[in-house]
Amino acid sequence: MSEDLGKLALRLGLGGLVLFHGVYKLLNGLDPVKSLLASYNMSETLAYGIYLGELIAPLLIILGLFSRLGGLLIAANMVAAVLIAGLANLLVISPGGGYALEMEVMYFAAALAVTLFGAGRFSIGGGRWN
Repeated sequence: MSEDLGKLALRLGLGGLVLFHGVYKLLNGLDPVKSLLASYNMSETLAYGIYLGELIAPLLIILGLFSRLGGLLIAANMVAAVLIAGLANLLVISPGGGYALEMEVMYFAAALAVTLFGAGRFSIGGGRWN
């Protein structure tokens, strides 16, 4: 029972926090991301992948429906975010003493945990991807 409650807490925490980023981008647009991609000579169309990693994946995780797939999508989203926007901060300590990419690393680690552990008993789905 406690393992399933732990998985639920992990899913709700990760999914809820990442969802805020997705909703913000949905309401305010992807122009900053498109500009960043263009600066690397990458297609601006790739920016729409953010909606998979920051809207669809968190909803899957929160509901416990294909939660392992949702975890993989968020993990991939975090890797892409670091490679595109955060590589310069890879070995940087912030002025407050923390790791400059701690949010990205924490989201990646939590997404990886959801991918490995699955959703647990308190979920909608079942089967291999949950």
